[in-house]
Amino acid sequence: MARTANKSRELAAQAAAVKPAPAKKPGAAPRARTRLGPRERERMIVDGAVRFFSEVGFTGQTRELSRRLEITQPLLYRYFPSKKALIDRVYKEVFLGNWDSGWEERLADRSRPLRERMIEFYNGYVRVLFTPEWIRLYMYSGLAGIGFNRRYIARFERLILKRIGIELRHEFGAGRRANAPLKPAEMETIWQLHGGIFYYGVRRFIYGIGTHVDSKQMIEGAVDAFLATGRGLFAPAAAAVVPAVTPARKRRVSKAAHA
Repeated sequence: MARTANKSRELAAQAAAVKPAPAKKPGAAPRARTRLGPRERERMIVDGAVRFFSEVGFTGQTRELSRRLEITQPLLYRYFPSKKALIDRVYKEVFLGNWDSGWEERLADRSRPLRERMIEFYNGYVRVLFTPEWIRLYMYSGLAGIGFNRRYIARFERLILKRIGIELRHEFGAGRRANAPLKPAEMETIWQLHGGIFYYGVRRFIYGIGTHVDSKQMIEGAVDAFLATGRGLFAPAAAAVVPAVTPARKRRVSKAAHA
């Protein structure tokens, strides 16, 4: 009996030592599960914001983002004082952070065939472009009118597409006007190439439909078709043919003038 009583008292003491966790108040913000340093916390917020905005668009509220990250909204604003500041960081992370500064230099390397350079560029570019986050954020930006697209397009056109145009002129023998501004028709033709490659990613990550060939085969086909039809646009303009003035023609012109 004494042994049984002692055992009961021991179990009761153990039960008393285990205090139940206090119940959360309704509407209380969830607590962070782990303590992170400032850099790790900022990295966690940025990564979460990229996923969040690519899923719900830029109308998503920071209150919901905070809930998903299991931090308080005031803590989020300690790192990013406004939603705009957070969105600007997402832009730098996704659209500028993956920019390869060597793209322009390699496109301009005339020791290699232009076809090889263009295929290499686009194979490297789609490794950045063809992710659900990149494509969806790009499309959501256009719908929300927050300017990601305009900033990115201006940079891309200035550094990449115009360089392609200059190399096309050189390839097809129009080197003397390589540094002249590209004509609207030339610029639009290059955009058609780029737009076709971009739309391949849209079909996969926005529409969720299959594609008929892999990206490498698609890029090779697009570049080959582009180069095959580009000569007529990027080659030097044909010199005007001036008919030779023969003696007989000169007499006819003279008679016509005195008629």
